[in-house]
Amino acid sequence: MRLNRVLTALAVAAATALTGACAQPSNSAPSAKYSSTVDQKAGANATKLTLWTFVELHGKFYETMAGHWNEEHPDKQVKLDINVMPYDDMHNKLQLALNSGQGVPDLVDIEVGKFPNFTKGTPALMDLTEAAKPYVNDLVKARLDLYSKDSKLYGLDFHVGTTVAYYNTDLLDKAGVDYKSIKTWDDYKAAGVKYHKATGKSFATADTSALWQANLLLGQLGGDYLDASGNVTVDSAKMKEAFGILKDMQDSGAASVPPGGQPDTEEAYGAINKGDYAAMIMPSWFMSRFTAYMPDLKGKIAIAPAPVVDGAKVKTVGGGGTGTAVPSAGKHKDLAAEFIAYAKLSKEGNVEIWRTLGFDPLNLSMWKDDSVTKDPTNEYVQYFETNPFDAFNAVSDSVGLLVSATSPNMPSVGNLFTTETLNNMFESGKSVNDALAQAQSDLKNELGQ
Repeated sequence: MRLNRVLTALAVAAATALTGACAQPSNSAPSAKYSSTVDQKAGANATKLTLWTFVELHGKFYETMAGHWNEEHPDKQVKLDINVMPYDDMHNKLQLALNSGQGVPDLVDIEVGKFPNFTKGTPALMDLTEAAKPYVNDLVKARLDLYSKDSKLYGLDFHVGTTVAYYNTDLLDKAGVDYKSIKTWDDYKAAGVKYHKATGKSFATADTSALWQANLLLGQLGGDYLDASGNVTVDSAKMKEAFGILKDMQDSGAASVPPGGQPDTEEAYGAINKGDYAAMIMPSWFMSRFTAYMPDLKGKIAIAPAPVVDGAKVKTVGGGGTGTAVPSAGKHKDLAAEFIAYAKLSKEGNVEIWRTLGFDPLNLSMWKDDSVTKDPTNEYVQYFETNPFDAFNAVSDSVGLLVSATSPNMPSVGNLFTTETLNNMFESGKSVNDALAQAQSDLKNELGQ
């Protein structure tokens, strides 16, 4: 089933600008002129396109795709002028440029948590719907909706960020736990209790500085942090049910708060690497954390579909993201739009995204290409016990989008939950109902509701 035909209004996506958003670098990174290392194959008459990004590796991907584009389109070649800036500096500079209409880039990466700030009112960004049209039937619609407003598409992501389960099979085998039998959240808890009794260690994580697991549960339950008008709904029955499941995991001994408050922290990498946790529920980009920071676990980690609630129509969620946009005031906006759609949405571009960045890209035709997804030379294929795309394809027909994901009010929700509310639940012993009631009151006051 094509994802563009399923679950448009249903749940699930990233936790906006929460700690752990994929590829969000340190704000201390220096601003730098990009150092080109890839031949863009641009001729003397190529059109210069200025591109801003906050991730250097993105620049290398874009250069590679410019080379492919220029070979295929000799009559409209491009020459990318890439600028890498610190995360906050780039987004702040972009806002000033868009407000004034002066000095705007032709292309710009905007982190998903920042994106709603650039779609308030009448966006100063080009509608990319027409540029995406040649590829749309193969794309994950939820990840287009994430960057859309009023049926207009303003950004193109690198990945789905499919939320999956990562299991340390070496630890589980020793405890007599079979991850393949885990299908539901009840199964997940039972496995965690069994593991804890056998080892005295935590099976899973109870996160206090990110909402990856909560977003998954809300998507499966049909809940949300905000309604369609941006009103706070964090004390709803679905919210209580979602966080009740996570709190029950902790109370049963199956889960505990990891160092750093979530798996995607330097402290947590060390704990996971030495076997303090046997299961993590995280987006697909967490694969790169294993290969980079947990080398001792090579060959011991299986990737599987995340557990689901009974009767769930949505099986998974997307987490994190970077939407590449084309400012409307750009001098070469039509060419920029056509190029970036090719780079990020075509099968050729998606193959390069997987090979260069290790992401699960938006174009499903690549997901089915075994010559790419099961390439034995790929570092992720080599590292994990199971093939990542086996898990991704198992849930590819049910990815949706939380209404709140595109709301300008979501950053306030994310900030409160990851600095206070989750700590109240999992560290301070406050009941789920009381913690959510307090969050509802605090957010309504903050947002003037």
